[in-house]
This record gives sequence, C-alpha cells and structure tokens, in this order.
Amino acid sequence: MLNDYLDWPKVGQVFWLVRERTEHGQTSVEEVYGITSLTRQEANATHLLDVLRGHWGIENRLHYVRDVTMGEDSSRVRKGAAPAVLAGLRNAVLPLLRGLGFASIAKAIRACLFRPKIAVRLIFGQR
Repeated sequence: MLNDYLDWPKVGQVFWLVRERTEHGQTSVEEVYGITSLTRQEANATHLLDVLRGHWGIENRLHYVRDVTMGEDSSRVRKGAAPAVLAGLRNAVLPLLRGLGFASIAKAIRACLFRPKIAVRLIFGQR
C-alpha cells in the first residue's frame, strides 16, 4: 500500500521517532521520520530502534572521529590520490590509537603529540 502511495521503490514501512534528550538540565525534543524497506514482519518497532541506534553508534564511533577529531572535514587536500591516501592513513591509525587505552581518540592523539616516543612505538608495532 505504501509503495503505491509514496512512489518509492520497495518501501516496507514508514516510522516516526520522538527523541528526548536532557543535557545540563535542559530538555530538548526532536521528531524524525524514516523510510525502510523492512516490513513490519521483518522488523517491529524495537528492532527498528536497534537498527537506528546501531547506525548512530557507527556514526559517533567512526565518522565523527574522522571528520572532527582528525580534521577530515577541514582538510584542504583535494588533488590526485592524496585525499584517498590520507583517508587510508586515518583508517590505519584509528585502531592503533584505540589500542593505547585512552578514554578518547583526542586524548590518544595529544599523548602522541606530547610524547613522540609513544607514536614511534606505534609505528614500529611496539606497545
């Protein structure tokens, strides 16, 4: 029924999600809508919420770190293979930095900046 109405291929269901967040005593409410190819039989509301949380877990753990902490969004490198090479280096460095055991990637980066021996040991596989 939705496929005929929405003119969107293979729509399984449309959902509405209300997010409530309290930070520093301030509560904000956000309403979002989504479309999925999963039918109600394939994914009930609980399963859809798990899928959404999984997506944001990836977004927060990987993309935010690359985009903001590692400065990928502000990079001015645009020519040739350089953007792909730098992205590959960022991807290679992330698990090494996570392996240092710091509470955040930003703290691990600062540790390597202020104590270069840590970075050298990472490069040569000595922890």
